[in-house]
Amino acid sequence: MTKIYACLAGNWVCLNDDPECSIGDHLQNPYYWWEEGAPVYAPVERAKDIANSMYCLDYIHVFYKGKDWRLNPMFIQIVTE
Repeated sequence: MTKIYACLAGNWVCLNDDPECSIGDHLQNPYYWWEEGAPVYAPVERAKDIANSMYCLDYIHVFYKGKDWRLNPMFIQIVTE
């Protein structure tokens, strides 16, 4: 089984444990997000007016336990058991 973990506000949680959890622009369940390529927001070209802003950093949108999170991909870990 593949489990997707995320560090949310300093706590590592298993996203698979929340049946309502979704990841990415297509709001996929964590397992399918991983199996279908694990897309992240990572623009090749950045708009000049926000190029040095947090708005242009790579991220993954996560909906977990009723809250929306915007995470840098480094805060995601994949574990296969």
